[in-house]
Amino acid sequence: MAAARDFYEILGVSRSASPDEIQSAYRKLARTYHPDVNKDPAAEERFKDISEAYDVLSDPDQRRRYDAFGADFRQVPEGVDPQTWARARAGASARSGGGGVGGGWQSASPGGVRFSTGFGGDDAEFDDILEGLFGGRGRRSWGPIRGADQESEISVTVEEAYTGGRRTLSLAGPSSSRTIDVTIPAGVTDGQRIRLAGQGGQGTGGAEPGDLYLVVRIAPHRLFRVEGRDVHVDLLLAPWEGALGASVPVETPGGAASVKVPKGTSSGRRLRLRGRGLPNPRGKPGDLFAETKIMVPSKLTKEERHLFEELAGASKFDPRKQES
Repeated sequence: MAAARDFYEILGVSRSASPDEIQSAYRKLARTYHPDVNKDPAAEERFKDISEAYDVLSDPDQRRRYDAFGADFRQVPEGVDPQTWARARAGASARSGGGGVGGGWQSASPGGVRFSTGFGGDDAEFDDILEGLFGGRGRRSWGPIRGADQESEISVTVEEAYTGGRRTLSLAGPSSSRTIDVTIPAGVTDGQRIRLAGQGGQGTGGAEPGDLYLVVRIAPHRLFRVEGRDVHVDLLLAPWEGALGASVPVETPGGAASVKVPKGTSSGRRLRLRGRGLPNPRGKPGDLFAETKIMVPSKLTKEERHLFEELAGASKFDPRKQES
């Protein structure tokens, strides 16, 4: 098993980085590696790592636990001393030949979660951890154990990411299945986690259950391309609209809007509608970028052909020569 990468290293920040520094690093990397703008096959996996690192380090409670327990922070019960845990983990890894502790949960099916012990697939290793923590008294002396946190992915539409919504999910556990209602908050972004308190693994000895974290994945859309909180859409224009300028309708996740096209606009120009991207409950919303595409009729009427021929004869414009 490859060693887990350090979240601070992924974002390229120091362990003492401020929340603003973490957010700035995330935005810079997201603009570089988001699959919508980077077609390298490795970019998607890199973007997932970046999103996970940002989600953990931007949450004060998760960052505190990550700083204390490293990659194990989701499996360690509340109240465990970090130094004691580290010593016990190192001892278990040595006894198992260096395999260490890994795993945790797996996605059973789309929308489902299957939970495993998370200790290298061998329950004996879990006993070693308990013995290290409690002086050889074993599992029975552990006392109440808070349930492990679990994680799964949830696919949402661009419209759901914009307005929020409700969803019912089916979760597959080790011995039974259940359904839960999920509130999708307005303004969620790709890679963001939704925390469902108490919906994770069951605790033992009367302890509370863990939490379930749903990782948001924004589904591809026929019109919109999402990058962080910014939304991109193609704006189709007639030749005369680009040449003369016009006010034309454009679709946004929040409904129809109007955009002013400056005269002399060619294909590829980006027109920004500030604040019309995904909302941000904690700050500035994203923008909508309409990218112009000049379209021509596939079939011309006699009158259209005549007018285009007149224009061709009268115009001195040559698109293959750079204008001064």
